[in-house]
Parts: sequence; structure tokens; C-alpha cells
Amino acid sequence: MSEKDPFDLQSFLPYLLNQAAEESSLGFQRVYKDRYGMLRSEWRVLFHLGMFGQMTATEIGARAKLHKTKVSRAVQRLSERRFVRRARSEEDRRVEWLELSPAGQKAYEDLRSVAARYEAELQRKLSSEEVAALKRILPKLVSAGSGA
Repeated sequence: MSEKDPFDLQSFLPYLLNQAAEESSLGFQRVYKDRYGMLRSEWRVLFHLGMFGQMTATEIGARAKLHKTKVSRAVQRLSERRFVRRARSEEDRRVEWLELSPAGQKAYEDLRSVAARYEAELQRKLSSEEVAALKRILPKLVSAGSGA
């Protein structure tokens, strides 16, 4: 902070949240990138299909808060790697159902176990009260969206 500009970026909440998100995700990013060559959007699509089962790209985008082009590219790459199966809806040919293949399910289960260990390691850096507070507060900020 300087006398010229009293704004303190280091204590600006959106900046701090972004910094914390980036730092906390770097270790896990190395795992999914090194093991599976995945991008962030790809592991998020993989996890949504692993957690919720058969979904459309639109549903994944809404739940994961990912732009449709990112979802589309992730689905394409995961399909090429045979992690995701695609099937046109019988009722509406414009709708494509997505689900994990056996290889995708195996990758999801592997990464899910790594994610659980990684989260436990992050939580060891905080008190149980701090973890509980974050898990209570962060969803409020997520659901508040960008409308300040």
C-alpha cells in the first residue's frame, strides 16, 4: 500500500479468495495433469459424471459453473481418451447423454481417493474450527454469485 493509492490489494477479499484457490489447487492439479494429462475443466467434468452419473453437458456446465465451450472441449477430450461415453437421447435428438466408461470410472475413483487425501492434508494446516467456518462460509459466497 502506498500513499499514492491507499487500496490494499493484499487484503482485498476477491484477491485473497483467488490466491487461496490457486494455491490450494496446485498440488492436486499436478496429480490429474501428471497421471492423466487432464486440464482443470476435464477433471471437473469427470468428477461431475463420477458423482452424479449420467448427465448432459448443459447440466454439467450449470453444476460446475463452467462455460459451455469449456465443457464441450473437455467432453471431446475425455471421449477421445475413452473416459466418457456419449449417447443421443431417444426422446430428443438434440440432447446427448454423457456417462463415464469403465476407464473413466477407474480414473475418477483414483483421483477421488487422491482428492480426499489432498483435502485432509490441506485441512491439517487449519484448526477444526477454521475448517468448519470455511465450509460454512464459502458456499455462501459461491451462491451469492457476482452480484455484490
